[in-house]
Amino acid sequence: MTRISPTILALALAALPVAVAAQVALPELPAPGGVIDRVTDALPVEPGASLRPVEAARQLVAERLDRLEALVRDNRDALEFDEAKNPAVRGVVIVTGADAAAIARAEQAGFALLGRETIEGLDLGYARLRTPEGQSLPGAIKRLRRLLPDAEVSADHLYFASGAPGGTAGAALAQSGNVGGPAMGLIDGGVARHATLTGAIEQRGFAKGAPTPSAHGTAVASLMAGNGAIRGAAPGKPLLVADIYGADPAGGSATAIARALGWMVGRGTSVVTMSLVGPANPLLARAVGAAQNKGLVIVAAVGNDGPAAPPAYPASYAGVIAVTGVDAKNRALVEAGRSLHLDYAAPGADMRAASTNGSAKVRGTSYAAPFVAGRLFAHYPTINPAMRPLALQRLTQEARDLGRKGPDKTYGYGLICGDCANR
Repeated sequence: MTRISPTILALALAALPVAVAAQVALPELPAPGGVIDRVTDALPVEPGASLRPVEAARQLVAERLDRLEALVRDNRDALEFDEAKNPAVRGVVIVTGADAAAIARAEQAGFALLGRETIEGLDLGYARLRTPEGQSLPGAIKRLRRLLPDAEVSADHLYFASGAPGGTAGAALAQSGNVGGPAMGLIDGGVARHATLTGAIEQRGFAKGAPTPSAHGTAVASLMAGNGAIRGAAPGKPLLVADIYGADPAGGSATAIARALGWMVGRGTSVVTMSLVGPANPLLARAVGAAQNKGLVIVAAVGNDGPAAPPAYPASYAGVIAVTGVDAKNRALVEAGRSLHLDYAAPGADMRAASTNGSAKVRGTSYAAPFVAGRLFAHYPTINPAMRPLALQRLTQEARDLGRKGPDKTYGYGLICGDCANR
């Protein structure tokens, strides 16, 4: 199993106190793609904690690799690794930019066409192919790229959000109706009924068994729109919720996210938040770009796999608002991941969010992103590409500068919604 060198980590982190106050740039590991935004209450962030930052960073790397291996091992019928050891849907290859003749060549080579789809709202087409019998996903991808050099060929990668507070046993789905007028978008798990969620909520499933209540989706929703004991950044505002997980072991796929983005655009949603991470994917990149061209602004968490993890997507895509988290003392979370750019920080620890049995402590960049999305919605309630730059300018004016003066790689433009945390 791949491990990061203690020497590299020590050199990068030696100057930091036990309570890490910043993310640091570390070499990218030759390891599986980014995964699993999770609660990490046990991770040391206070002086006197049992583990120093070096050990904490090493632990994050090891845990990330272990989770990936366990995930695929426990779901072999539904999942397998791609050529870069990123978890993906078993036996499925996604092709974009290929015409009918190219797909016919693939079929002649033994690939079975599972279907072609044009994503409604994005006018984005792609094909799903089954790998030839007995051929691994990595081998099939390599072969198909040689066969279709002008197309984009990839696995249907998975994107994960986990470690939410509490369980979902017996939880009821938040009443779903047709939201009229402006609404914020959430791509995550389903949202459970909760007293603090007083605004209209419309939910749609993009995976088997969806929409299904999830602890993570409920917590994130409360920090966006909670209006009660848990108060969000946009209290009582309507929500459109796309559940990309449901009860599907292969939930959270790139195709599910792309279809969810199309639904959001079709419904006129102006701001969408995604507290989930995974690898770069050609279909997802096209879907993000198409949605942005329609005027949608996407907010995404950088994840909780630590600064040694590969860059997180969708946060790393150009134009996506990348968000990290800070604790009650405005210190960057030691477990915060990284993206190719960073825009803002928001509260991500020492606070509470809605759970299926009331409220629970939460920690992670998952819970920072909804604060930024809620504040952005105040400036950009309806899709209007011409107004998008002004809305982002106004949001940046709200940011409280942290760390070095001006934008930096630890806090971006600064702290948004610093007083929004539910202590």
